[in-house]
Amino acid sequence: MTSQDVEVHGVVTAPDTVRIERLLPGPVERIWEYITQSEKRRQWLAAGEMELFVGGRVEHLFRHRELSSEPTPERYRHFEESPPMLGEVTEYDPPRLLAYRWPGDNGESEIIFELFSEGARVRLVLTHRRLPDTETMVSVASGWEAHLGILVDRLSGQKPRGFWSAHAGLEKAYAEKFAAR
Repeated sequence: MTSQDVEVHGVVTAPDTVRIERLLPGPVERIWEYITQSEKRRQWLAAGEMELFVGGRVEHLFRHRELSSEPTPERYRHFEESPPMLGEVTEYDPPRLLAYRWPGDNGESEIIFELFSEGARVRLVLTHRRLPDTETMVSVASGWEAHLGILVDRLSGQKPRGFWSAHAGLEKAYAEKFAAR
């Protein structure tokens, strides 16, 4: 598989912003639970409590080895036992909108989840903004895309795809896509 064979959904919408849209099996309340509830979020992203109000604390505890059966590549192993990463809720309008300072970079960037019902499906619009450079945008887009692929698998009742192999292909595809910036 080449990087041209990898489907990428992310687009650069501003010099410091990446947006990814995915159509997911609904209803919207179900997707909201997978974003806000620790036990459901740990199945595709990271566990951790979330205080669901503006100013509330967001905790992410990443354990990528739980996402699929693939071993973690050496260059990412330090994340396997990382301490909880903390952020703060900046916008909250359930079950339509959740935004928070991203725990992975001490709140320097912000993630926004927006949910839109489309019949039996839900359009998830994920925006990650205040990213410092193209290299970070590639990393963020490929990471989110790999995590969202696991979410799609979980929501569809399928065995989760290989997180790290998906991530590697996406990283190459996004590096090519964003190189023209």
